[in-house]
Amino acid sequence: MEEEYNQDEFFMKEAIKEANKAEALNEVPIGAIIVYKGEIISRAHNLRESQHNAIAHAELLAIDQACQKLGTWRLEDTTLYVTLEPCPMCSGAILLSRVKRVVYGAVDPKGGCAGTLVNILQDPRFNHQSEVTAGILGGECSQMLSQFFQQLRERKKAVKKQSKQIAREK
Repeated sequence: MEEEYNQDEFFMKEAIKEANKAEALNEVPIGAIIVYKGEIISRAHNLRESQHNAIAHAELLAIDQACQKLGTWRLEDTTLYVTLEPCPMCSGAILLSRVKRVVYGAVDPKGGCAGTLVNILQDPRFNHQSEVTAGILGGECSQMLSQFFQQLRERKKAVKKQSKQIAREK
């Protein structure tokens, strides 16, 4: 069990590297990787803002890459590592692509569908369920997201203040 935990931490650190790439683009810092037979077969990070595309979530981009790499839509025997608990859309894609296991870092109290709001990934009414491991490097993942949104709020506040200053000077 400890070996699996260490492996999960190793791969979550790789997902965090992807999240850092998103943050460098002023995207919400979420990263995902997919592992097959101990090898990373896909890497992705959020590109929703850059691409102006509602479905450019890290998980969906990683799933697409993994399907291309393996030449199949069935990602059986893969593990998806993602820094934030999957949303409803991503959870649906995870099930439909048959990902065996999902490991996530931070809990998403506003949209998490791997146990927080609902648990789409393990709902027995679907014809596939994924194993779920939550909280791997969760503190680090949560902190990254909190800092990002704090800085975003500060930037918006500064722009608003600057706009008011310009308006007063006119």
